[in-house]
Amino acid sequence: MIKFDNSEPFIKPHGIKFRDGQDSNIRLPKVAVGVFSRHLFKDIVEKFSTKEVGYISGANLERNVYIINYNGVHLTLFMAGVSGAWLCADIEELYAQGVEKFIIFGNCGVLDSKIEDCSIIIPTLAYREEGASYHYVEESDAIPMNPKYVDEFIKILDKYNFDYIQAPTWTTDAFYRETINKIKKYQELGVKTVEMEGASIAAVCKYLNIDYFTFYYAGDNLDGVEWEKRSLSGTVNIDKKKEVAILALELAIRIN
Repeated sequence: MIKFDNSEPFIKPHGIKFRDGQDSNIRLPKVAVGVFSRHLFKDIVEKFSTKEVGYISGANLERNVYIINYNGVHLTLFMAGVSGAWLCADIEELYAQGVEKFIIFGNCGVLDSKIEDCSIIIPTLAYREEGASYHYVEESDAIPMNPKYVDEFIKILDKYNFDYIQAPTWTTDAFYRETINKIKKYQELGVKTVEMEGASIAAVCKYLNIDYFTFYYAGDNLDGVEWEKRSLSGTVNIDKKKEVAILALELAIRIN
């Protein structure tokens, strides 16, 4: 059983890692954009002026960290680790390297079939069915989300003609245990989405006392007799997903 403990950590983050020739003393731009999709991450790196400045490492892969110049503003760009535990470590390491605000976006499952594919969901509350958040804040059934930047983001959505809703989300770390009974339970609570990082993002950022904003674009549908994959695969409806990435970048330069 996880017990929240607010005492000093024994292992502390020291920032990202560096290759030969990279500046190990660099302080990253204060606003970071985290992208889960490797396809969108690659597209952003190729489409805009970027500089590789280091990497986040793990036992099985390395993910490059970039400084991107978007409309004359320098931002930090990283490929976000999938799952709450992985992403919490990313946020801690990037924060240690100078990042002060995070915008993180990705795909989610929907619990309401009326939500159109690739439309935008702004989570307002996360039901905590993962583990990482319990290491950062006291135990509770749910955690509030996105205390800042909602109004700014809605203006961007209106500008780019994106449909959106605001609703609670369900954060799990076992997607093959998204059972029929659990789906019904969360639907009764008004939950519209299921994903793997929302509660963890809210918790680690609250613990570090830093600002963040996270949002989702709708993917697979769990509101039916059978599972509907829709655009869950990374390259399906890719042109629309590339437009979603612009939403994150636009918000980043507004809160910089």
